[in-house]
Amino acid sequence: MSRTVTLTRTTSETDISLTLDLDGTGRAEIETGIGFLDHMLTSLTRHALFDLTVVAKGDLHVDFHHTTEDVGIVLGRAIAQAVGDKRGISRFGHAIVPMDEALAEAAIDVSGRPFLAWAVAFRQPKIGTMDTELFEEFFRALTFNALINLHITAKAGTNAHHVAEACFKATARALRMALAPDPRLGDAIPSTKGAL
Repeated sequence: MSRTVTLTRTTSETDISLTLDLDGTGRAEIETGIGFLDHMLTSLTRHALFDLTVVAKGDLHVDFHHTTEDVGIVLGRAIAQAVGDKRGISRFGHAIVPMDEALAEAAIDVSGRPFLAWAVAFRQPKIGTMDTELFEEFFRALTFNALINLHITAKAGTNAHHVAEACFKATARALRMALAPDPRLGDAIPSTKGAL
């Protein structure tokens, strides 16, 4: 069964087109107009083994907030649609990923109950021209639109680039684990309630 979704979202602030294949090979074609966000989404795609195409046009003359948040919204919605009723998925995923001196942990439950627990601090307010506070906004938008429970903790790190990248890679690996089919489940829903 194909787990591929194409979505568009247009507002007065952003215009986003996105195609996601949960069962890809890690191929990314990302154009958001924000270089560091492109880098992080490419890393997320590669380590989650998704295929992801994103073209985003936003009001970057204002700041990067709307584009970053709205890409998270559309990617989250695509994940939710692609996974469907969650039959046969592993549901839970976790990863601890080092990036030089940085170490990040991500834990995911594809529960249908969105929640973001964000325990990440940055020593620098910006990475290049991108505000580090926007990473929490991205992951909150992703979480609430994908309908997942996501905990991200930075356990070590002084370099903001390394901390951010470790967070994206850990989330990617946790998503890869959680969304992978569990062959022992067959087409059952991984919940005692019978629905997620």
